[in-house]
Amino acid sequence: MGNILVLAEHRQGALRDISYEMMALAPKLAEDMGCEVTVLLVGSKMDDLAKKMAAYGSKVLVVDDPLFENFNAEKYQKVLSALIDDLKPAVVMTGQTAQGVDFIPALAVEKNLPLVAEAISLEYANGTLKATRQLYSGKVNATVAFKPADTYLVTIREGVVEPPDAAADGAVEKVDSPLKDDLTYRSFVEYIEAEVGDVDITQSDTLVAVGRGLKEDKNLSIIEELAQAIRADIAGSRAATDAGWIPHDRQVGTSGKSVKPKLYIAMGISGAFQHVAGMKGAKTVVAINKDPEAPIFTVADYAIVDDMFKVVPKLIEKLKELKG
Repeated sequence: MGNILVLAEHRQGALRDISYEMMALAPKLAEDMGCEVTVLLVGSKMDDLAKKMAAYGSKVLVVDDPLFENFNAEKYQKVLSALIDDLKPAVVMTGQTAQGVDFIPALAVEKNLPLVAEAISLEYANGTLKATRQLYSGKVNATVAFKPADTYLVTIREGVVEPPDAAADGAVEKVDSPLKDDLTYRSFVEYIEAEVGDVDITQSDTLVAVGRGLKEDKNLSIIEELAQAIRADIAGSRAATDAGWIPHDRQVGTSGKSVKPKLYIAMGISGAFQHVAGMKGAKTVVAINKDPEAPIFTVADYAIVDDMFKVVPKLIEKLKELKG
């Protein structure tokens, strides 16, 4: 059985978080399948990034060529197609990202290989590879089995696992590019970064999120005081952003952003599955809601059943006491 080939993703000289997150899933799957993990880096001037990926103990193959200075789906597809023929990997794993979804479906059609998209976990048992993926915006988890094949393709959803710690140095090996001539029918033009406002909540360690329970924007001042006391950023549910209380670039949920802070405090948020799907990656969730049946309590580590406008002032008062 061939190895698991993980396509590391990078942009503008930096590895993307999904590259590390896949290294949390691949080793366990490789152990179950009785094979090893190989990381693939495609780009130009990849030495530094290759060392970073090698720190996770796996062999890193590097296709280093000026033709890959910028991402091009057509070029990546040609590289992966050739390497699948040469290496015969058991699994090719990439991120469910703008890059990954730009060429993996076409690759699956070209090579006639089974593909499961947006997996959150993988398991191999009794000769069958299975993937778990979320349906209905995270309300249902479905486990699907791949049809038998020599190579399986899978994309991994971002933010569903915690990146592992670096383990040991792996070997770095440069391989010749299968692409000898540039492609002229599709070319990179420029990066246009989406506006993230003054705060990128996807990178926040602590978030205070408010929902419909805020009632009106003048009540936001007390939330801002709490956020300042614990050095948190403020986010909101769709109800809060639609009402204009919170900027839309700070919306958490399926129609907003997925976040994974160390602490997520949800106040006045009922916990509709669309919102929960966006904050499932939080390590610790504190929920404050006066409705004891609020769905948010099913995912909370700590639950406070009370009016947020009674609880928050007391929290602020206690924090001030603790700070002396």
